[in-house]
Amino acid sequence: MFDIGASELLVIVIVAVIVIGPKDLPLAMRTAGRWIGKMRKISGHFRSGIDAMVREAELEEMEKKWKEQNARIMREHPQGGPAEMQPTGAYPPPAADPPPASAESAKPVESAPTPAPESAAKPGDQA
Repeated sequence: MFDIGASELLVIVIVAVIVIGPKDLPLAMRTAGRWIGKMRKISGHFRSGIDAMVREAELEEMEKKWKEQNARIMREHPQGGPAEMQPTGAYPPPAADPPPASAESAKPVESAPTPAPESAAKPGDQA
């Protein structure tokens, strides 16, 4: 966050021990931790508020674009459009069903066995 390296942190700790003293250092660190926590909460709240405002502005912009697009579509396709777009109330007749299968066409087809090719099985060869 503050881009503090190990050597810089060591210098800060040494200065804190010299200035504050080892006796009061835990209390000072606790107080500093509370202040840092409060600052982080405030910055998080501030950041979330800004994010909400940006999101709201984006939504308003999208709504404006949608309204413009809707107006353009309504200009291109007015209410009294082509007759093919208007419902007629009559539905087309259903497609004709194929005739039911007869008993003769439902019989299984019997076929003669096919002979094996000559190269596959030779008399005298055993597998």
